[in-house]
Amino acid sequence: MRILAVDTSTTSCSVAILEKASLLTECTLNREETHAKHLMDMINTTLSMSGHNISDIDGFAVTRGPGSFTGLRIGISTVKGLAAASGRPIVGVSSLEALAFQVSFSPDLICPLLDARRGEVYYSRYRFINGQLKRQIKERVIHPDHAVDDLDEPCLFVGNGALLHKAILMEKLGKLASFAPVIQNTIRASTVAYLSMVKFESDDTNDIGEFQPSYIRKSDAELHLKNL
Repeated sequence: MRILAVDTSTTSCSVAILEKASLLTECTLNREETHAKHLMDMINTTLSMSGHNISDIDGFAVTRGPGSFTGLRIGISTVKGLAAASGRPIVGVSSLEALAFQVSFSPDLICPLLDARRGEVYYSRYRFINGQLKRQIKERVIHPDHAVDDLDEPCLFVGNGALLHKAILMEKLGKLASFAPVIQNTIRASTVAYLSMVKFESDDTNDIGEFQPSYIRKSDAELHLKNL
């Protein structure tokens, strides 16, 4: 199966094509610009470098969130459009799971953290058990200080939220806290593609019409309307 995967959940933008278990091409850009400016060019470049056309793609994968509201909308709407036009299935992948998978070699509890603005983080916890990544708690949004209140074991932190709030995490946990190499804090589309493979193989795909981003919390606009 040939999968085209996209991640736009943070400031980075990544596109990859995976065939079976082999990475054909991958393009990742990390710039403070809207993903709408680069995403289609990156998709076309990735396809061209792989020697394939969009009609050669068997399925599409995309991060469903949590993450940047605008970034998620751009990535998901683009992938939904491509999937609808080509008649191919789509699979959504958690951005936190993708981050955790990139450090799944760790024997410690894995805590992916994504910057949620307002001094908060999106987070969850994972363990690598018997060759599989297992989520331990549901995805949440919270102040980073409270995200580690109940931790009393070694924990590996990964993600831009871990970088941003490293001082807080170290103050709370001391030697129990370790941090992923800098390069692992950027979500790679190849990771998203790999995680989607199991779902594609079991026909556990998402309905294109109903598929929506997983924001975890309400947007500023929604909160403003609620308070009117």
